[in-house]
Amino acid sequence: MTVSTKTNFNKKMKKQSIELLNKAIRDELSAVHQYMYFHFHCDDQAYDLLAGLFKRTAIEEMMHIEQLADRILFLKGEVEMEASYKVKKIHDVREMLEMATAMEEASARDYNLWANECSANADSVSKKLFETLVEDEERHGDQYDVEMENLKKFGDSYLALQSIERSKDIASGRPTE
Repeated sequence: MTVSTKTNFNKKMKKQSIELLNKAIRDELSAVHQYMYFHFHCDDQAYDLLAGLFKRTAIEEMMHIEQLADRILFLKGEVEMEASYKVKKIHDVREMLEMATAMEEASARDYNLWANECSANADSVSKKLFETLVEDEERHGDQYDVEMENLKKFGDSYLALQSIERSKDIASGRPTE
Protein backbone atom coordinates (compact mmCIF):
# COMPACT_ATOMS: atom_id res chain seq x y z
CA MET A 1 0.00 0.00 0.00
CA THR A 2 1.42 3.38 -0.96
CA VAL A 3 1.50 6.35 1.40
CA SER A 4 -1.28 8.01 -0.60
CA THR A 5 -3.46 4.89 -0.41
CA LYS A 6 -2.87 4.59 3.34
CA THR A 7 -3.77 8.25 3.85
CA ASN A 8 -7.03 7.88 1.89
CA PHE A 9 -7.87 4.69 3.80
CA ASN A 10 -7.26 6.42 7.15
CA LYS A 11 -9.40 9.41 6.09
CA LYS A 12 -12.23 7.07 5.09
CA MET A 13 -12.04 5.22 8.42
CA LYS A 14 -12.02 8.48 10.39
CA LYS A 15 -14.94 9.79 8.32
CA GLN A 16 -17.00 6.71 9.19
CA SER A 17 -16.24 7.09 12.91
CA ILE A 18 -17.10 10.78 12.79
CA GLU A 19 -20.45 9.97 11.16
CA LEU A 20 -21.27 7.45 13.91
CA LEU A 21 -20.16 9.84 16.65
CA ASN A 22 -22.37 12.58 15.18
CA LYS A 23 -25.34 10.17 15.00
CA ALA A 24 -24.80 9.54 18.69
CA ILE A 25 -24.72 13.28 19.40
CA ARG A 26 -28.04 13.72 17.59
CA ASP A 27 -29.60 10.96 19.67
CA GLU A 28 -28.10 12.27 22.91
CA LEU A 29 -29.38 15.80 22.18
CA SER A 30 -32.86 14.38 21.60
CA ALA A 31 -32.62 12.48 24.87
CA VAL A 32 -31.54 15.61 26.78
CA HIS A 33 -34.48 17.57 25.40
CA GLN A 34 -36.96 14.75 26.05
CA TYR A 35 -35.74 14.07 29.59
CA MET A 36 -35.78 17.75 30.52
CA TYR A 37 -39.35 17.96 29.19
CA PHE A 38 -40.25 14.99 31.40
CA HIS A 39 -38.39 16.58 34.31
CA PHE A 40 -40.37 19.82 33.99
CA HIS A 41 -43.70 18.00 33.94
CA CYS A 42 -42.86 15.63 36.80
CA ASP A 43 -41.57 18.55 38.84
CA ASP A 44 -44.75 20.51 38.12
CA GLN A 45 -46.79 17.59 39.47
CA ALA A 46 -44.52 17.28 42.54
CA TYR A 47 -43.19 13.86 41.50
CA ASP A 48 -39.80 14.76 42.92
CA LEU A 49 -38.13 11.35 42.66
CA LEU A 50 -39.00 10.98 38.99
CA ALA A 51 -38.27 14.64 38.23
CA GLY A 52 -34.83 14.22 39.78
CA LEU A 53 -34.16 11.01 37.87
CA PHE A 54 -35.05 12.60 34.53
CA LYS A 55 -32.92 15.66 35.31
CA ARG A 56 -29.88 13.59 36.40
CA THR A 57 -30.16 11.43 33.29
CA ALA A 58 -30.35 14.52 31.06
CA ILE A 59 -27.19 15.87 32.69
CA GLU A 60 -25.40 12.55 32.12
CA GLU A 61 -26.53 12.61 28.48
CA MET A 62 -25.04 16.12 28.19
CA MET A 63 -21.74 14.74 29.45
CA HIS A 64 -21.98 12.04 26.76
CA ILE A 65 -22.36 14.77 24.15
CA GLU A 66 -19.20 16.42 25.44
CA GLN A 67 -17.24 13.16 25.25
CA LEU A 68 -18.50 12.46 21.74
CA ALA A 69 -17.71 16.02 20.59
CA ASP A 70 -14.19 15.81 22.03
CA ARG A 71 -13.58 12.63 20.04
CA ILE A 72 -14.96 14.15 16.83
CA LEU A 73 -12.72 17.18 17.23
CA PHE A 74 -9.71 14.95 17.88
CA LEU A 75 -10.50 13.15 14.60
CA LYS A 76 -10.59 16.61 12.92
CA GLY A 77 -14.30 16.37 12.22
CA GLU A 78 -17.16 18.83 12.54
CA VAL A 79 -19.52 18.46 15.51
CA GLU A 80 -23.15 18.47 14.32
CA MET A 81 -25.45 19.82 17.03
CA GLU A 82 -28.89 18.88 15.72
CA ALA A 83 -31.35 16.67 17.59
CA SER A 84 -32.52 13.56 15.75
CA TYR A 85 -36.17 14.19 16.64
CA LYS A 86 -38.47 16.72 18.29
CA VAL A 87 -39.69 16.35 21.86
CA LYS A 88 -42.77 14.18 22.23
CA LYS A 89 -45.27 15.92 24.46
CA ILE A 90 -46.08 13.13 26.90
CA HIS A 91 -47.65 13.94 30.29
CA ASP A 92 -48.56 10.46 31.53
CA VAL A 93 -45.83 9.09 33.81
CA ARG A 94 -46.23 5.51 32.60
CA GLU A 95 -45.80 6.63 29.00
CA MET A 96 -42.76 8.72 30.01
CA LEU A 97 -41.11 5.72 31.64
CA GLU A 98 -41.97 3.44 28.70
CA MET A 99 -40.48 5.92 26.25
CA ALA A 100 -37.39 6.49 28.39
CA THR A 101 -36.79 2.74 28.69
CA ALA A 102 -37.18 2.29 24.93
CA MET A 103 -34.81 5.19 24.23
CA GLU A 104 -32.13 3.76 26.49
CA GLU A 105 -32.49 0.27 25.01
CA ALA A 106 -32.20 1.67 21.49
CA SER A 107 -29.10 3.69 22.43
CA ALA A 108 -27.42 0.68 24.04
CA ARG A 109 -28.18 -1.43 20.95
CA ASP A 110 -26.92 1.24 18.53
CA TYR A 111 -23.78 1.96 20.54
CA ASN A 112 -22.93 -1.75 20.66
CA LEU A 113 -23.22 -1.92 16.87
CA TRP A 114 -21.27 1.29 16.40
CA ALA A 115 -18.51 0.10 18.72
CA ASN A 116 -18.12 -2.90 16.43
CA GLU A 117 -18.06 -0.67 13.34
CA CYS A 118 -15.36 1.52 14.90
CA SER A 119 -13.38 -1.60 15.72
CA ALA A 120 -13.66 -2.73 12.10
CA ASN A 121 -12.31 0.69 11.10
CA ALA A 122 -9.30 0.33 13.41
CA ASP A 123 -10.61 3.09 15.72
CA SER A 124 -10.24 1.50 19.14
CA VAL A 125 -10.67 4.78 21.04
CA SER A 126 -14.11 5.47 19.55
CA LYS A 127 -14.95 1.79 20.09
CA LYS A 128 -14.06 2.12 23.77
CA LEU A 129 -16.10 5.34 24.07
CA PHE A 130 -19.18 3.62 22.63
CA GLU A 131 -18.68 0.66 24.96
CA THR A 132 -18.55 3.02 27.95
CA LEU A 133 -21.73 4.72 26.76
CA VAL A 134 -23.45 1.33 26.50
CA GLU A 135 -22.80 0.80 30.21
CA ASP A 136 -24.37 4.18 31.05
CA GLU A 137 -27.38 3.63 28.78
CA GLU A 138 -28.02 0.18 30.26
CA ARG A 139 -27.86 1.66 33.77
CA HIS A 140 -30.32 4.42 32.77
CA GLY A 141 -32.66 1.84 31.25
CA ASP A 142 -32.49 -0.23 34.42
CA GLN A 143 -33.36 2.83 36.54
CA TYR A 144 -36.43 3.54 34.39
CA ASP A 145 -37.39 -0.12 34.51
CA VAL A 146 -37.24 -0.05 38.34
CA GLU A 147 -39.48 3.03 38.40
CA MET A 148 -41.92 1.35 36.03
CA GLU A 149 -42.00 -1.71 38.31
CA ASN A 150 -42.67 0.54 41.32
CA LEU A 151 -45.52 2.18 39.45
CA LYS A 152 -46.97 -1.23 38.51
CA LYS A 153 -46.55 -2.58 42.04
CA PHE A 154 -47.88 0.43 43.96
CA GLY A 155 -50.05 2.10 41.33
CA ASP A 156 -50.92 5.76 41.56
CA SER A 157 -50.14 5.62 45.29
CA TYR A 158 -46.46 5.65 44.29
CA LEU A 159 -46.92 9.02 42.61
CA ALA A 160 -49.13 10.35 45.40
CA LEU A 161 -46.42 9.55 47.96
CA GLN A 162 -43.94 11.66 46.00
CA SER A 163 -46.35 14.61 46.01
CA ILE A 164 -47.07 14.18 49.72
CA GLU A 165 -43.34 14.27 50.50
CA ARG A 166 -43.02 17.66 48.81
CA SER A 167 -46.07 18.96 50.69
CA LYS A 168 -44.56 17.77 53.97
CA ASP A 169 -41.29 19.52 53.14
CA ILE A 170 -43.08 22.77 52.32
CA ALA A 171 -45.25 22.59 55.45
CA SER A 172 -42.22 21.98 57.65
CA GLY A 173 -40.26 24.83 56.07
CA ARG A 174 -37.63 22.55 54.51
CA PRO A 175 -36.39 23.84 51.18
CA THR A 176 -37.45 22.00 48.04
CA GLU A 177 -35.53 22.01 44.78
